[in-house]
Amino acid sequence: MNQNQFDQVVAFLQSLQDNICQQLESVEHGEKFKEDAWQHDAGGGGRTRVLTGEVFEQAGVNFSHVVGKQLPAAATAKRPEMAGQGFEASGVSLVVHPDNPFIPTSHANVRVFRTVPKADEPAHWWFGGGFDLTPFYPFEEDIKHWHQVAYDVCKPFGSDVYKKYKKWCDEYFYLKHRGETRGVGGLFFDDLNEWGFEQSFAFMQAVGKAYCDAYLPIVKKHHHSVFDDEHKQFQKYRRGRYVEFNLVYDRGTLFGLQSGGRTESILMSLPPEVSYRYNYQPEPGTQEARLAEFLKPQDWLGIE
Repeated sequence: MNQNQFDQVVAFLQSLQDNICQQLESVEHGEKFKEDAWQHDAGGGGRTRVLTGEVFEQAGVNFSHVVGKQLPAAATAKRPEMAGQGFEASGVSLVVHPDNPFIPTSHANVRVFRTVPKADEPAHWWFGGGFDLTPFYPFEEDIKHWHQVAYDVCKPFGSDVYKKYKKWCDEYFYLKHRGETRGVGGLFFDDLNEWGFEQSFAFMQAVGKAYCDAYLPIVKKHHHSVFDDEHKQFQKYRRGRYVEFNLVYDRGTLFGLQSGGRTESILMSLPPEVSYRYNYQPEPGTQEARLAEFLKPQDWLGIE
């Protein structure tokens, strides 16, 4: 990946952040994103945008483009041959925590990464990303819609792409200590370069653009749903699982903190209000107990 190609990707990511923010604002009640522009100590920087309103308790959409002199441990744990190399990385990462418990939390991320090798060392580059959905009160038709968008995105790139990246998503967003998935999945891909630059970049663009197509119909469907304090308390309890995953397992969080990224931007993914209850078990037969049926890998489209 040459400099011109990398610059193309960065320009797309900046425009993607703008577009997603505009679409999320379109379903909010007049509130707008507030932006913090920041600089990275070693080079580059980013734009952190956060929206708080009536529909979205907190929505954060980050763009970053950072440079580092040495890869952190999170990046070289599975790639020891890159230890000691510099790097350049850019991406858009977002997490939306709605106020209404009947609207799922959603996450999306698309990114590009390349190393800056020392003399006589090979350079490495790849794309990564995906999106996943975390409902508290799940509706099967919403989940099928989410996965249908994911399937449609993947189809032009190969008949096996959706199945491969859905499986990767199910396995990645899994809380081993809880024995459950974080939500109902979607797509997750990383280390993508075997298609070459043009095809790999096209896929990353398609995934980034598809997020709003997958999520906003669900938001519009449920943002007027009536809920009570019991629903809200269960939402806050289940948000605790989100915190557990992001702080224990998420590679992006670890990479950001280890590479000296902006802490507020990295931890923007955490929910604004969360609760923990010791050994809580929902009453059998309740809506809350039903959630467990959805927190395992499933063939939502009947195609696997």
